[in-house]
Amino acid sequence: MSLQSMTGFARHLRTFPGVQISWEIKSVNGKGLDIRFRLPSGFEAIDQKARALFGQHFKRGNFQAALTVDKTEGAAKPVVNRPLLEELASIAGRLRDEFNLAPSTPEGLMALRGVLEVPQDIIMPEAQSQLDDSALAVLEETLVQLAQNRRAEGSALGEILKRQVSSIEDLVEKAKRDPSRSLEAVKSRLTAQVALLLDAAPALDEARLHMEAAFLATKADIQEELDRLEMHIASARLLLADGNSVGRKLDFLTQEFNREANTLCSKANAASITTIGLDLKAVVDQLREQIQNLE
Repeated sequence: MSLQSMTGFARHLRTFPGVQISWEIKSVNGKGLDIRFRLPSGFEAIDQKARALFGQHFKRGNFQAALTVDKTEGAAKPVVNRPLLEELASIAGRLRDEFNLAPSTPEGLMALRGVLEVPQDIIMPEAQSQLDDSALAVLEETLVQLAQNRRAEGSALGEILKRQVSSIEDLVEKAKRDPSRSLEAVKSRLTAQVALLLDAAPALDEARLHMEAAFLATKADIQEELDRLEMHIASARLLLADGNSVGRKLDFLTQEFNREANTLCSKANAASITTIGLDLKAVVDQLREQIQNLE
């Protein structure tokens, strides 16, 4: 399966006999599946079925879905409430004379609430049931379109993630080859440390000092962290290749990446390793930021 972004948009419209039905859906990242509907009056009954359709297509994301239903024929004609219009026109005339106001316009009066009314047609239960089914059918088509859009964005996001994982791998390889980790460099560093301690306190047991220095050298070795980072890199690539709602797993994996990068910095006994560790933390942070948009 392909990766799917949690960010997307889709709008779909279909015309049925006498009515036009459209859905507009926006999707952003979220920890779970959260759906908010905006439904016209009379369509409340489709809520649960509509939520079930979302669950068939998506696992995570915050969705805003708006349904619009417009009549294409036989629509009720607007009616002017003449008594109210005459009363408002009279009041406007008196106010104009009293306060020397500009004359009111027909457009202004017609825009007042209650002056222009559109009678609502009564929809029989059988007809409403058909409208509900049509709205759900259009929703299904819109969800298919949204899933396609999210997969397209997920594919582009996947390429970014692969490059970031490769950057992590490059930094790990750079740390492995760093001159400060060579046997000669480690021996030289330990020799200098032991000599410094002997100069400061000649009475110290030299053999014991060498044992302590060897112990400290073992603690400062970063090979274990580099091995784990390589394992995490392999896991990340497997998850990206799988693409089946792997966002959470990749998010957990970035926490492991970050933990190893922190340990690398704390154990570093050379400025070059510290620099690599800091660069590694920066790339991991960028990786995690991108993964937040992945389902």
